[in-house]
Amino acid sequence: MSNISASLKCFMNLNMVQAGVVRKFDNRLANHGISFNDFMILYHLGEATDEKLRRVDLAEKIGLTASGVTRVLVQLEKLGLVRREVNSRDARVSYVKLAPAGKRILVDGTATAEVIAEQIVGTLKTKKLDELGKVLIELGGLIQ
Repeated sequence: MSNISASLKCFMNLNMVQAGVVRKFDNRLANHGISFNDFMILYHLGEATDEKLRRVDLAEKIGLTASGVTRVLVQLEKLGLVRREVNSRDARVSYVKLAPAGKRILVDGTATAEVIAEQIVGTLKTKKLDELGKVLIELGGLIQ
């Protein structure tokens, strides 16, 4: 079975790297009371216009299903990091909005995440990191 393609090996290695990276982020972001997925949600809300997004848009941005993102949001809402906001023009549409406590956690969590990211890729040269970033965008990554 060792005769697998270079493409499959690449994705298997990418999965291993992703799992290890998420573990590292989760371990350190736990000091702020959040996981890496939580951080990703707070990040995207912080970047959005008026710091709010529809749940489906948020799910797409972080790579979770709509039900998966809803489960995460329930916990973030209980912690007071996000809140629901209804659309004044269409009651069927609701938004997730970054709460003031979420902004504080985002700022602190970003500082921690920057340190972790630098530790992980610190040995890579900038050119290699730029090339990797471009490849990930080509494969479907969204953050440029």
